Amino acid sequence: MSTLRTPLCDRLGIDVPVVQAPIGSVSCPELAAAVSEAGGLGTLAVTWLPLDATESVIEATRERTDRPFGVNLVLDPDTTIHETGAHLETCLDAGAEIVSFSFGDAAPYVDRVHEAGGTVVQTVGSAAEAREAVDAGVDVLVSQGWEAGGHVQSDVATMPLVPAVADATAEDVPVIAAGGIADGRGLAAALALGADGAWLGTRFVTATESRAHADYQRAVRDADALDAVRSELYDGGWPGQPHRTLANSTYQDWTEAGEPPAGERPGEGEAVARYGDGHPVARYDDDPPLAGMDGDVESLAMYAGQSADLTGAVRPAAEIVDELVAEAHDRIDSLSAFTRDP
Repeated sequence: MSTLRTPLCDRLGIDVPVVQAPIGSVSCPELAAAVSEAGGLGTLAVTWLPLDATESVIEATRERTDRPFGVNLVLDPDTTIHETGAHLETCLDAGAEIVSFSFGDAAPYVDRVHEAGGTVVQTVGSAAEAREAVDAGVDVLVSQGWEAGGHVQSDVATMPLVPAVADATAEDVPVIAAGGIADGRGLAAALALGADGAWLGTRFVTATESRAHADYQRAVRDADALDAVRSELYDGGWPGQPHRTLANSTYQDWTEAGEPPAGERPGEGEAVARYGDGHPVARYDDDPPLAGMDGDVESLAMYAGQSADLTGAVRPAAEIVDELVAEAHDRIDSLSAFTRDP
């Protein structure tokens, strides 16, 4: 069996340097636990959950695994529904030991996580942000390139960003590369660039355990890189934040209409799908298609990065992790042939 261990593994207490990104409402205890059980780090997105639901999903994940897993809190005040300090306390009280922060400055919360014996992870989009995070005592950095799916906080591509972030950090602060990574070759490349692991979202959308609607998973599986487009289109719930989604019918109708601003877009306000409890989802809302939804789910925000055409079939999360590690190991081993003496 292939093995791949980096300083990130030691810092997070995991076996292999593979991290499941907090893919919004597509994440769930089943997915996070499956990734962690496979030796990687599963992550729960809890920002938009009520406090009692936050506690419940953390407990449900712990019931499924005794391995480390993380929770993610978005810091952008325009989208959060809780005061971050209170939400963080809920996470810590529920037993969260790894807390990742994104779309904001984690500095005000670092000491509290450390006091609870936890580890702080922060997503950055530039070397300057990386230096500030390290100065604040952040334990692990996520270097997110603009190829990433979902909401994106960088204008720099992964390949130049990762080494710049790695150069800007202290030697004892591991870096996780994010954006455009979906297979073992990407993981190997991330390590070559100076990262200590990879953060994958789009690939885990197509995990069997994810909450993604089957039509969403098929769309990601069948997409290519050019189908993953960046815009601010799905702004219901998070206005003004760039994101990358598949170019579905909603996106195409909007571009054909000349990309009109909010309030003038085709079908604005129309309920196009519903949750299982009947709650409607309007066109341009930021809700992705989830299992149990009915209606025109193809028209919803199908978040995906430019790695979409590398995702492959819908498979259990453990198989995805195992394949990533085995392929990265083989790729690294094969590259050694280029350094042998003639």
